[in-house]
Amino acid sequence: MEIVQIPHNLLAKKCTPLSAEDLKSGVYDELVADMKKSMKDHDGIGLAANQVGKDLALFVIEAQLAKDNDIPDTFANPEVTDYGKEKDSIEEGCLSITGFWTPIQRSKKIMFKALDGKGSKVKFKARGLLARVLQHETDHLNGLTIKDRAK
Repeated sequence: MEIVQIPHNLLAKKCTPLSAEDLKSGVYDELVADMKKSMKDHDGIGLAANQVGKDLALFVIEAQLAKDNDIPDTFANPEVTDYGKEKDSIEEGCLSITGFWTPIQRSKKIMFKALDGKGSKVKFKARGLLARVLQHETDHLNGLTIKDRAK
């Protein structure tokens, strides 16, 4: 599965929301499995559908990160509903911008809601690396990359 690179047009637009019914029926199961494999093959910690050329509001995160935080590893129609006041700046890279690393300021804690890979609603508080990954991938689905966020 090829990872698209900037300036690909899909990386600069808001992605199309998915229906819970389609998620429940397994329409995206093969795509999700392919995305997880591609993310792992490219040593990523998260991967959004638009990074593989799909106009879908869907992303996956690394399985161990999900397990450590007792959350799913697949999210559709994600939304950060609240940003904590405390921020930090950590260097981030992106599979769609090969070889580019830059400090990105993000909230250390967030409230997050989405549909999981089976179409069920999830809502939780995230902090640290998990909060950063969720913000990064949600940015992708809203047409933003780390180049847009870089100071």
